[in-house]
Amino acid sequence: MSKGGALVGFRERHSSFVAVMESCAVLPPHVSALISPLKRLVEAMSRPDRLPQIEVAIGAENTALVLRHLEALDDSDKDRLRRFADEHRIVWFLQPGSLESTHLFHPPHATTLSYRLPDFGLELAFHPTEFTQVNPAVNRVLVRRAMALLQPRAGERIGDLFCGLGNFSLPIASMGAQVLGVEGSAALVARASQNAERNGLANRCEFGVANLFEATAENFAAFGHLDKLLIDPPREGAIALVKALPSSDAPRRIVYVSCSPATLARDAAVLVNDKGYRLAGAGIANMFPHTSHLESIALFER
Repeated sequence: MSKGGALVGFRERHSSFVAVMESCAVLPPHVSALISPLKRLVEAMSRPDRLPQIEVAIGAENTALVLRHLEALDDSDKDRLRRFADEHRIVWFLQPGSLESTHLFHPPHATTLSYRLPDFGLELAFHPTEFTQVNPAVNRVLVRRAMALLQPRAGERIGDLFCGLGNFSLPIASMGAQVLGVEGSAALVARASQNAERNGLANRCEFGVANLFEATAENFAAFGHLDKLLIDPPREGAIALVKALPSSDAPRRIVYVSCSPATLARDAAVLVNDKGYRLAGAGIANMFPHTSHLESIALFER
């Protein structure tokens, strides 16, 4: 809240202040159009000062809003949320505590959030607080490009490290290869397994939980033989992982997807100078229009 009423928007850079905004060019138009109605909704709530955050998650069929509330909502507030959802055709989730407390509120029988990768005939379900790429159209291009570089084939065993909910694992499996997906979040690993089952690919997918930021040669060896590798780490990069790669029986091809050119360059130096790979190609994808952030992709071979 401010002296002029509620503010609904993004936080300013390196600040807890919320930027004053009526629209946002980064958001899809139908979500940008919700900013002013959400401002009026928050102002009408009984305790707007106890509503610190609204998150948005966009699926192929519906749009979800996650309302973080620090106190229990009264019946009048719940009625306001229901009317807002019905009028604007969104789905409300409520988060009264930790992320794990997030639950569906209204409509009570809303369809599951999902996004599609039509080039591979896949549909991936996700929970609104789980990580997905923010730009589904560019994500489709990115996945298609990654598969063209990786060239999965039947008979190969391919590792997808930092696999998330299966964004790259399932396309790899759909092209005939066996996939080992590894991720630090047990919830995301469970979601990846569910998505493999949902798409009829469970027999080609194996998923496990591991802290890849603490990778060692010993626990990398425990993954077993991998013909190829796809790495898609968060902004911190994958320095421990690339240092853990073996000198012999190493994946002959690595596709590295990165949201931080700086950490990609750092890890690429290890792959080229210490691990015997050569940089065979690189490119960028404009995953975050109107910002300075880029998604990078690089191919390494040995």
